[in-house]
Amino acid sequence: MAAIQYLREKAGVFVAGLIGLSLFIFVISDFFGGGRSARIRQRKYYEIGQVAGERIMYQDYEQRIQSLQEIYKLSGTTSFDEATLESIREQVWQQMIRERILDKKFNRLGIGVSTEELDELVLGVNPHPIVTQLFTDRQTGIFNRSFLINFLKATETDETARKYWLFFENEIINDRANTKFNNLIGKGLYVTSKQADFESNLLSPTVDFSYLVKNYSMVPDTAFKVTAKEIENYYNTHKESYRRTAQRDIEYVAFDIVPSEDDYRQAEEWINRIKEEFASTDDPAQFINTTSDTRHTGYYNTINEIPDTLREFVRKENRKEVFGPWFENGSYKLARLIDAGDRPDSVHVRHILISPRENITLQKAREIADSLVKVIKSGTPFETVARNNSDDQGSATIGGDLGWFREGVMILPFNNACFTGNKGEIKVVETTFGVHIIEILDLSKKVRKYNVGIIERKVVPGTLTTQKIYAEASRFAGSASTYDKFNKVIADEKLNKRVATNVTPQQKTLPGLNNPRYLIMSLFQAQPGSIILDANQQAIFEIDDKFVVAYCTRAIEEGPAPLSEVENDIRYILVRDKKAEIISEELKNHIKSGKTLEDIAALLGTQVMEARQINFNSYTVPGAGVEPALVAAATVSKEGTVSGPVKGNNGVYLLKVNNITKTSDEDLKLLRDRLSLTYRMRGTYEAYDALKKSAVIVDKRYKFY
Repeated sequence: MAAIQYLREKAGVFVAGLIGLSLFIFVISDFFGGGRSARIRQRKYYEIGQVAGERIMYQDYEQRIQSLQEIYKLSGTTSFDEATLESIREQVWQQMIRERILDKKFNRLGIGVSTEELDELVLGVNPHPIVTQLFTDRQTGIFNRSFLINFLKATETDETARKYWLFFENEIINDRANTKFNNLIGKGLYVTSKQADFESNLLSPTVDFSYLVKNYSMVPDTAFKVTAKEIENYYNTHKESYRRTAQRDIEYVAFDIVPSEDDYRQAEEWINRIKEEFASTDDPAQFINTTSDTRHTGYYNTINEIPDTLREFVRKENRKEVFGPWFENGSYKLARLIDAGDRPDSVHVRHILISPRENITLQKAREIADSLVKVIKSGTPFETVARNNSDDQGSATIGGDLGWFREGVMILPFNNACFTGNKGEIKVVETTFGVHIIEILDLSKKVRKYNVGIIERKVVPGTLTTQKIYAEASRFAGSASTYDKFNKVIADEKLNKRVATNVTPQQKTLPGLNNPRYLIMSLFQAQPGSIILDANQQAIFEIDDKFVVAYCTRAIEEGPAPLSEVENDIRYILVRDKKAEIISEELKNHIKSGKTLEDIAALLGTQVMEARQINFNSYTVPGAGVEPALVAAATVSKEGTVSGPVKGNNGVYLLKVNNITKTSDEDLKLLRDRLSLTYRMRGTYEAYDALKKSAVIVDKRYKFY
């Protein structure tokens, strides 16, 4: 033993050094070998975005999503539909953007929240709105400080409570820091007296004016030439105006996974085999639940609510006979009458719900319900007990009253308790929601109702059918190795090809397909003119009840569009500008010659239009439409003088102001205060928007979601 100990002590450093050397050699070889390039590719693959050059990795993003989901669960959300998950993802994304933009800005500006300040926001005289919202008594609507104190004490020993509280504490800190930043921006905005005076002069006049327009269409395109150099110069100057998001065009063929004749035959044979056993069973409801493709509901229906096919069969009230099989809505079916009886058409009840939760077991809920029944029977009004104790907050405020309802509206145990009781009776029943205390307030007239059990065998594609359709799709994919072959096979076999253009990375729909998100994600990993492959390099996508083979036919990357694609748009703008120059020169000559607006209109073959009550905030001009340049010119032109030319959206304008009405001058101090308030309000969101814009945010979440 001593020798072994000696070797351990002496060899420890040597072994550690040897392992360290081995690791060093491994890292170095990996760095200079293929391992480094693999890591780079992997890092690029898992990069889902950038903010101001800082990468956001999928692993970090997903971990934050999982953490927020845990908070949702602690708040009572037990399941997440796609809309909720999308909301959570967006919430995390915006939070990560905010951190990378604002946290750095806060540090640079010295903005923070001290421990003492946080204590004041939580425990002070005026707690933060998050605190008041969390710890306001639902019954009284009053902030309960003792609830808060007890909860904070619980966080010292309860890890769940601690995690829950830390989330809200971070939200309070972030909100407070944001408020300080917004106040700093707002206080830095100032309106001078000159600015207020300018704003007053701008808004006060209202004008009536006459105008004429020579439309751009009146000048032929052949009157001038737009050169390639002019188009290029315009493009280089306005390149950011042509920025666009990533887009793809996709063409695809879907092979429907539908039942074959053999699937129909097998389903029919099964339903016929089961008929005799269904007729002989002593517990038909249980037999349905263990055999049928759909469960037995257990609700009773009037004869008018029963399908026409079954009415004559049901009226016989033979509980041993089985009706069918018959085919309906894609299923073979059998029916058997389980029970019949006289039951109310509708009932009026109220209830108290005791739900099991973190500190109340089901047994404890039963005990609470028993004690509340005794309280009610001792004379305490039911509605009072409901208001103070029911966990169904929707009905508790009105004494637990659920109003009148027909059979089948409520969950089955609750339903049966209501429709088998007597007026004035109090019942206790358990459902998946908890323990209910029910008081039956009134019953409608009883009618004959029937509890019909139905065995259903849905006709679905079997394994062999699915394999056959998959083989067909696989054969097609193998034949369509190029885009030309893809189209040739479609034409030869008269297949139905679908086309979707301008598909965006975040898009969730495609024509004729339900839930094609995975196909769209794969589309943005494909090259134009190539067949689309999934993560396993397979060309066949299974989307609900279809196998899909698709091609990416066009790819547009995020960024400014190339000149070749926007050349015609630029040519149109330049043509319009050149026409404006020609028309403006013509109109200037007419003005110099001293002609009136009416004379010029006659020479141009147009007419003089009238506009009334126009001020600087006017959006449109009667007869001209949206013409902001014309509005601006009219509000600053001299009365009685022909003014212009004014280059507009539709043509070039001349105008004459006929009347100027000055509104009563607004007090300049009030105007300054109003402008200051407007700027501060804008500053609360425009400052952050400006920071976001300058940060250059890249969003590639579509690769995974």
